[in-house]
Amino acid sequence: MALENIISVSGNDRLDFGNYKLDSKTKLSNFEFKGDLYKVKTFQEITKLEKNELLVYESVPGTDVEEFYEQDDIVEFDVTGYTDTQITLELKPDYEYNIYVDDEEIGSMKTNLGGKLVFGIEFDGAKKHVRITGA
Repeated sequence: MALENIISVSGNDRLDFGNYKLDSKTKLSNFEFKGDLYKVKTFQEITKLEKNELLVYESVPGTDVEEFYEQDDIVEFDVTGYTDTQITLELKPDYEYNIYVDDEEIGSMKTNLGGKLVFGIEFDGAKKHVRITGA
């Protein structure tokens, strides 16, 4: 089920964003949340979230992200897509993280010097819960 708004605050004070069902690129800038400005770009081919002009999340192809939460060494969210997806998060540079999908550890990865963490998710039609923690 696609999100109604391309970015909003959920009832748990977390972010919901994206809409992979859109045929054309849709953008929204200057969405304020907890003192930061967010920008989202989304459609079938990509979903991208920036905070204060820095990358936070990107998926190729596009996805719907619900309950997005990031703090210190933890990032957590639910994600839905229509096909296997590559997700990029910008985190601490040169740092080791454990990646879990639906509470199953899929591995540990170290971010590069730019802080990018890239991993894939295989979709089977169900929403996936992703949790990333510092190792």
